[in-house]
Amino acid sequence: MAKWNPEKRVLNHQHTRFWRFELRDVDEPNLQKEVFPYEEVSRIDFDHRIIPIQPAEEIFITDTTFRDGQQARPPYTVQQIVDLYSLMNRLGGENGIIRQTEFFLYSRKDKEGVARCQDLGLRYPEITGWIRAAKEDIPLVKEAGLKETGILTSVSDYHIFLKLNKKRSEALNDYLDIVRAILDTGIVPRCHFEDITRADIYGFCIPFALELMKLREESGIDIKIRLCDTMGYGVTYPGASLPRSVDKLVRAFIDDAGVPGHLLEWHGHNDFHKALINATTAWLYGCSAANSTLLGLGERTGNPPIEGLIMEYIGLMGGTNGIDTTVITDIAQYFRNKIDFKIPANFPFVGSDFNVTRAGVHADGLIKNEEIYNIFDTTKILKRPIVPMVTDKSGKAGIAYWINSHFGLTGDSAIDKRHPGISKINKWINEEYEDGRMTTISSEELEAKVRKYLPELFMSDLERIKFQAAEAAIAVLRKIIDDPAMKTMKPELQEPVMQRFIEEYPSIQFAYVVDMNGKKTTKNITNFVDRAKYENYGVGTDQSDREWFIEPMRKGKLHVTDFYISKMTGALCFTVSEPITDDNDEMVGIFGVDIKVEDLVKEPEYIAEATQIALKAEYDAKYKSDRWM
Repeated sequence: MAKWNPEKRVLNHQHTRFWRFELRDVDEPNLQKEVFPYEEVSRIDFDHRIIPIQPAEEIFITDTTFRDGQQARPPYTVQQIVDLYSLMNRLGGENGIIRQTEFFLYSRKDKEGVARCQDLGLRYPEITGWIRAAKEDIPLVKEAGLKETGILTSVSDYHIFLKLNKKRSEALNDYLDIVRAILDTGIVPRCHFEDITRADIYGFCIPFALELMKLREESGIDIKIRLCDTMGYGVTYPGASLPRSVDKLVRAFIDDAGVPGHLLEWHGHNDFHKALINATTAWLYGCSAANSTLLGLGERTGNPPIEGLIMEYIGLMGGTNGIDTTVITDIAQYFRNKIDFKIPANFPFVGSDFNVTRAGVHADGLIKNEEIYNIFDTTKILKRPIVPMVTDKSGKAGIAYWINSHFGLTGDSAIDKRHPGISKINKWINEEYEDGRMTTISSEELEAKVRKYLPELFMSDLERIKFQAAEAAIAVLRKIIDDPAMKTMKPELQEPVMQRFIEEYPSIQFAYVVDMNGKKTTKNITNFVDRAKYENYGVGTDQSDREWFIEPMRKGKLHVTDFYISKMTGALCFTVSEPITDDNDEMVGIFGVDIKVEDLVKEPEYIAEATQIALKAEYDAKYKSDRWM
């Protein structure tokens, strides 16, 4: 009989017992060695049949970051799973362009991750499961409260004969039994047709799909099919033949097995650098879902990257449909900062150099109009302003621009070209090119120099306050040390110079000098309020066990201590100390200043943090001393 097709508006031929696709049960596996010779690179053959594109009514993205993606790296923590799931929700938008994500369900952590994501109450991406083709795994899906689960149903003879040690008919019957058991629970089964690009499409895959569609009709529950290009063999060339042709695979399931496009999903791997193009080609020929992972992370060579599919979706549909592309940069930053994952610098959309131009001729074009060498407005779409790389022609302004762009510094946080660290970096760059360098300065080189000359960018707020205070103290401290009176090591000459220093910097609690044996030779030079109380305290005492004395003596240069609680005043402090040298550059003593933290920091949480650091240091010192005794 014939059945009306409302989409094509003609009668479709219905398979009868006289003409239908039936399982071909063979005694020996068909490994198609003429196409897949193991000792050589696999072949790409053609049947010269050209198929027109026919996209599904709706296309969307699905995710396997927490299943396939975790088979490529150390497992994510539960909090990382929750955070990445939330970012995925923001990226895909309220219309669910990222429609589903799948989870393992076996370990305690797997189950906790599912529960925590469910607690967020987000509609998209829908959480689905993945289990083996084993009935004992079905309760895991029910316990997790999931409406859909994937099951492993391998379809190539490589898997059926060589891995499962079964015949095709045995594998088919086992798969159908597990599907029936899942349907009995009211859960949607998603059959993963593993290794489909090496399978016998009309001898096993289409007959299997036909049986699944019968079960769908009988049960009234949808059954999905995931077309798994496990080895990345899929190709998109017009006229390529099965089983490697992506377009013919998709159309075979739709046209010959009667599987609606919205129940088909493409899952590819990147063994031959074709994961992304194969996924988008599946879209164009009628497959609704393209499966992917964040950053393309998946076992072996990985899967199509979600961020790549997002861009292809927008390009094909002509609009964002609720997608927030700026979240792609948030995801990249999360991987770098929270997961400590090193993204290749040249990786599209998320790599640190993806919109960086190195060629001088390109930089010149960017200055005139960035559209000449930028793929799109990366500032608007990805929160990633285009960054010309630094050369000897960049100057201080170009270096400052690179730093602010690279580290996302804006407003009051932005670095000015007049910063002394910029001058030092610019001097180094000029020396590089004077020495004959021809290439641009790499991001890694620049970041290393920024860490060296602008360390405050990499500090906590408390560390930054301490750094700035120490910098201010050092600038004047060195003027004092260079004073001829300080070189004499005569207290009566040194103390008036130090007093002027204290009056200029009220946050300094004490200034003092010790000799080469660590004996304090001067009074504690302090402010007027504390002078009577502390001026003569400790003159002649042995300070040789103090860090601020030991380190300058050992290294011959300035030292800044960590936070500590002053034994004299009980105040929270840190000390800046530096050797005093005579006219022959011989070390003759140490000059130190104690800086009060309370005068620098007004926020209570910073005071508490610094106090914790000081108390821990005190405890550690006592613990080491007790252990020695």
